[in-house]
Amino acid sequence: MDEELGDFIEAAGLNEYDPAAITKIYSGHPQRLLRRLWQTLVPIGLFLIGLALDKLFGLLNQPGRAHSRAREFTELLVDLGPAFIKAGQALSSRPDIVPPVLLEELSQLQDQLPGFDSDLAMACIEEDLEAPIEEIYEQLEKEPISAASLGQVHKGVLKGGQKVAVKVQRPGLREQITLDLYIVRNIAGWLKSNVRLIRSDLVALIDELGRRVFEEMDYINEASNAEQFRILHTHNKRIAVPQIYREATSRRVLTMEWFDGVKLTNLDSVKRLGIDPNEMVEIGVNCSLQQLLEHGFFHADPHPGNLLALPDGRLCYLDFGMMSEVSRESRTGLIQAVVHLVNRNFSKLSRDFVQLGFLAEDVNLEPIIPAFENVFGQAIEMGVSRMDFKSVTDDLSGVMYKFPFKVPPYYALIIRSLITLEGIALSVDPDFKILGAAYPYFAQRLMEDKDPQLRQSLKEMLFDGDIFSWSRLENLVASAASQAHLDLESLLDQVLDFLFSINGGILREQLVEAVIKRLDAFSWQTLQKISSNLPKPLQYPLKGITSKTKENSDDAELLDLEPIRQLIRVMQNLPGFKAELVISRLPRLIREPDTHKMGLKVAQGLAERGVVRLVKLTAGVSA
Repeated sequence: MDEELGDFIEAAGLNEYDPAAITKIYSGHPQRLLRRLWQTLVPIGLFLIGLALDKLFGLLNQPGRAHSRAREFTELLVDLGPAFIKAGQALSSRPDIVPPVLLEELSQLQDQLPGFDSDLAMACIEEDLEAPIEEIYEQLEKEPISAASLGQVHKGVLKGGQKVAVKVQRPGLREQITLDLYIVRNIAGWLKSNVRLIRSDLVALIDELGRRVFEEMDYINEASNAEQFRILHTHNKRIAVPQIYREATSRRVLTMEWFDGVKLTNLDSVKRLGIDPNEMVEIGVNCSLQQLLEHGFFHADPHPGNLLALPDGRLCYLDFGMMSEVSRESRTGLIQAVVHLVNRNFSKLSRDFVQLGFLAEDVNLEPIIPAFENVFGQAIEMGVSRMDFKSVTDDLSGVMYKFPFKVPPYYALIIRSLITLEGIALSVDPDFKILGAAYPYFAQRLMEDKDPQLRQSLKEMLFDGDIFSWSRLENLVASAASQAHLDLESLLDQVLDFLFSINGGILREQLVEAVIKRLDAFSWQTLQKISSNLPKPLQYPLKGITSKTKENSDDAELLDLEPIRQLIRVMQNLPGFKAELVISRLPRLIREPDTHKMGLKVAQGLAERGVVRLVKLTAGVSA
């Protein structure tokens, strides 16, 4: 018993996930390990025997049988405790490891357990904060208001009068987690060595899970996450983040600001606050995309209990234990992948998956390209705004399971986050499509971001081969303009940046050619008018006026030409567009070296046409 108590104390002292240290703790003292093995391996073994018999007798092919077994496995994970629940949640976003039928059930795995004894919670608070409850809190309710696998929450009031939520960790949690991780890691090692069908490194997956669970169990780390999230979103007046009270926070106790709000999924209560639920969903989607693509620091667990609608119209984020970071390169890669998806360039899309770390560099992409086309082709035909994200990701999961994909941890959390967010949105609006809601933000980033790789992606989006697509520009600008916080001046500057960039060379050539044609027609028309008004002896016999020139005889139509007409139309459709915005940028246009080059080309083109026309007239040939 003394040895077991020693294991308990050693495990409780681990502040970071360390497989070697955990192995050292349990490998030398097998008593507790053997008891836990009996508690876990027996039910797991019985389940696997039943599954094997189903497969042997062909029962898994019966309607609903596979789903029933997947549901049974999910319930088993809940019964086995916090570490297994977290493992199931991690697997729920790993289509490269888990077959689709099990993936669907694991994605619904709820991190909710009954609360633990309130006296133990109070004792934990006093032990960690090194003071009696009454010295820290004016009031603290003994009964928890909610409980999950890692801890439970009590409502209270600090001595200063601030209403707070106090999260307290389950007693013995760190010890149970370390023991279960040790068991699961050894099972993963055995599977990796003996089951060749499993391509992914399960030991690495468990180690990643261990690091994340240890981060989640450290409430000081969660406090830092909340403070960073709060700073990043200070400018957004529609987002609320609880203040952390550090003096009442420790590794196992977290005291944060209390917010009175209602869950987004409780539509009647949200409406009673006088708030439109759809507006709350829009705020949540835009905030999630901003976290993902702008800050690179995102909330990886936005389930209904962690998102509240507040009476003042703000959306409140709670629980910052599960956060993740996305590098600048990965963020850019994700936007590039969206561009190739929208353009139906599945060859480049497959290479994007290599760049993002889903596929090894030596993987043969040829069979993957048609698989992508099968998954995305029909969905793209319907349009991005009508794409069913859950359906597409389910189909993509089948491709990832079939081919040698390895899902990066950050992407697994992104998918889990977006699917959860879409689930919340669907409870508000059954027709909601998260890709349709997300595309305007992607468009805005594409139009406004100065990243060189995204400049190249913008070119790919706007050009169909060597032909500039005005319809694509119009759709992209319209999508970007639907963002409420669109920076119109920045967008106009980006359009000009693109026009005068290397990528804009073809567009500049089109502009020069169009101006030459119109000015030539205008000057020829003017010369005709002057000649016709002179006395007959002085009139020069001008010939060859085409019907097209006659149709464009109105001087006011000088700027009504392609592509200038298209550009003006696109600009005028922007909300809040004023001519002054363009006029204020004339000095820049005049200073641009390419403007001077374009002017010289126009003059040269007009001179060449004038000489040719003069030669033809002199020779008596139709001009």
